[in-house]
Amino acid sequence: IKRGEAYVEKEEYAEALAEYSRFLEMYRNHVLAPYAAFRLGEVYLMTGKSIDRDPEPIQKAIAAFERVRKEFPGSKYDTQALEKLEECRNWLAEMHLFVGRFYYRRGSYLAAAHRFEQIFKTYPDRPVAPDALYFLAKSHHELGADDWARADLTLLLEKYPDSTVATDGRNLLATLGGAYPPLLAQKSDSTIASDAGPAAS
Repeated sequence: IKRGEAYVEKEEYAEALAEYSRFLEMYRNHVLAPYAAFRLGEVYLMTGKSIDRDPEPIQKAIAAFERVRKEFPGSKYDTQALEKLEECRNWLAEMHLFVGRFYYRRGSYLAAAHRFEQIFKTYPDRPVAPDALYFLAKSHHELGADDWARADLTLLLEKYPDSTVATDGRNLLATLGGAYPPLLAQKSDSTIASDAGPAAS
């Protein structure tokens, strides 16, 4: 364990991973085994925390944190592992969004659309989901599939009305000749009536 910690301090992550893994192989029932398993996940996460890198370290971090929860339930690292799993999945979703936007900027709209659709289906509750849906609509528009683009934007405004891309989505939908989703239209009408104040008697 101490050797693993020393390697982490020197940012020699491959060596640190080897030490923690060796500890778990030799001392599976040791009181420090949950810690070693948790540190494995943390070190994988350290090596993968860049959205333009290979996602494999993040995937390995997910496996390590899931191992903590499965093999050491109730340990002091159980809750921390759950929090790290959320962080890892957000990072993976951001990596996919990064790649999708790269394809979009290069004009590879079909490849971009596939990537954005994958993000939305796989990570619908992640922070990047609204952005993926918005860029999916833009990709469909560039491909000449405006019916699909309008459907994407309608879903965006219904599912993520308060997202940072909602206004851009609403503007693009108007440009494409789409109508507001019914619920949003009703909300908009009531807001206008509210802002106008009480009707004159």
